[in-house]
Amino acid sequence: MMKKKVSVVIVTKDEETNISECIKSVLWADEILVVDSESKDRTCDISRGLGADVIERKWIGYADQKNYGIQKAKNKWVLSLDADERISDDLMKVLVEILDKDSIYKGYKFPRKNIFFGKWLKNGDLWPDYQIRLFEKERASFNNRYVHESVQVDGQVCKLDEPILHYSYDNVSEFFQRQKEYAILSAQESLKKKVSLNKTDIFFRPLWRFFRSYIIKSGWKDGLEGFIVSAGLAWYVFMRFAIILEFKKKNEVS
Repeated sequence: MMKKKVSVVIVTKDEETNISECIKSVLWADEILVVDSESKDRTCDISRGLGADVIERKWIGYADQKNYGIQKAKNKWVLSLDADERISDDLMKVLVEILDKDSIYKGYKFPRKNIFFGKWLKNGDLWPDYQIRLFEKERASFNNRYVHESVQVDGQVCKLDEPILHYSYDNVSEFFQRQKEYAILSAQESLKKKVSLNKTDIFFRPLWRFFRSYIIKSGWKDGLEGFIVSAGLAWYVFMRFAIILEFKKKNEVS
């Protein structure tokens, strides 16, 4: 038994293809809590069948849903996961060791091993992709960004070497569709915050994102997959600025 008890919180929506392996990778935890957003598939049934507690809640946003799960967790320590993530046996041993002793740290950040189309991308913008995922419940929460939300910790954070496994996309169309969804959310957030930008941003910033990921961070070493991901990230930036400029142009006309 670990000295510190931990709750694993997983936010889901129509994740029947992923949730089983995710939960199986954390069966060692003291509590597994799934916060589901009105799934139409078997996500909830599969989760309950594997022993997880399930709360069904209307979707409000990524950060809001995750913070709700943190609040509902029974234990002092929380490990936050997405349904397409896994804890390897090696990482499990590291986590058990951390949770079995006292420490000055209030949070722990992990690299993410992003696996696209069945291949681990070892280069480009998505490695090492550090994320804070283990933290003391009362000292941390997700910020209120519309997308790409992250954990803010009141206290010291320790950086670990062992990665979380992230099985993100199985095909190109799914990847580009998700980038479009993220771009819309990011544009909405920028408009709400009245972020200023130049018309040249729509040209130069996507090019820079591709150049940084594919050339500077050696995404080219990952072959075709590295090119597709770098291009997709650049397309995300282009879509974000295009939506913002379109909205502002409509307002000028009206």
